[in-house]
Amino acid sequence: MNHSLGTPSGCPTDYQIVDERIVGRKPASLLDAEAAALPLTTITAWEMLFDHFGLEQRVAGEITPTDDVILVVGAAGGVGSILIQLAKKLTGATVVATASRPESRQWVESLGADFVVSHREPLQPQIEQLVSEGKIASITHVASLDATDQYFDDYVAVLRPFGKIAMIDDPASLDVMKIKSKSLALHIEFMFARSMHSVDDIQVQHDLLETVASLVDQGHIRTTAGKNLGLINAEHLRTAHAELESGTAVGKIVLEGFE
Repeated sequence: MNHSLGTPSGCPTDYQIVDERIVGRKPASLLDAEAAALPLTTITAWEMLFDHFGLEQRVAGEITPTDDVILVVGAAGGVGSILIQLAKKLTGATVVATASRPESRQWVESLGADFVVSHREPLQPQIEQLVSEGKIASITHVASLDATDQYFDDYVAVLRPFGKIAMIDDPASLDVMKIKSKSLALHIEFMFARSMHSVDDIQVQHDLLETVASLVDQGHIRTTAGKNLGLINAEHLRTAHAELESGTAVGKIVLEGFE
């Protein structure tokens, strides 16, 4: 799986020198653009599920349900789109995803989300309704992929004691002492941490990308590419950034080739 890790802000160039310990083979069943959607978000989602949440990784196709219930906020984006799949294919967790529009709701359901709630409405009553109806147990983990400061109080309210929150965004401030009474854990996921600090286990990023490449070729995981904007040029890059900033992108936006 090709995985360009030049700078945290990206590097839209023809060629890039990359440490082989943080790349994996491209899935043979995917086109280049389809594969390009996966690596960075896959590492992020994998580290959230297995490093931060500490969920047990199981064998795809041999999953039995567990008591884990993951709330994924911002689920229709790039990280959420692969995190849902990894959670459903490699853990026994129930996944509750957030989506507000029909197209994003349909997207996360197609990826395996068990239940969908709207992030345009207060989360707590929606989660409490699912619990009261016996559809889910209490939330055990929250993957906060966007607007953590906006939903933080909801997370504290719906998580069971000793639950875990993992976030990837950069809120200006959080009152973390709100989590004390439930003894919750707050994790900050940053997929560049291993490469930036040359940690001893940096090879695990290569290994997980190889695993996911195999899962793709076996039909367990699909590409998260939601839209292909075509050739890499200034116009298409501006279009891609505008769509990302609008907050309406579904899946991962990809471009391929150079003019």
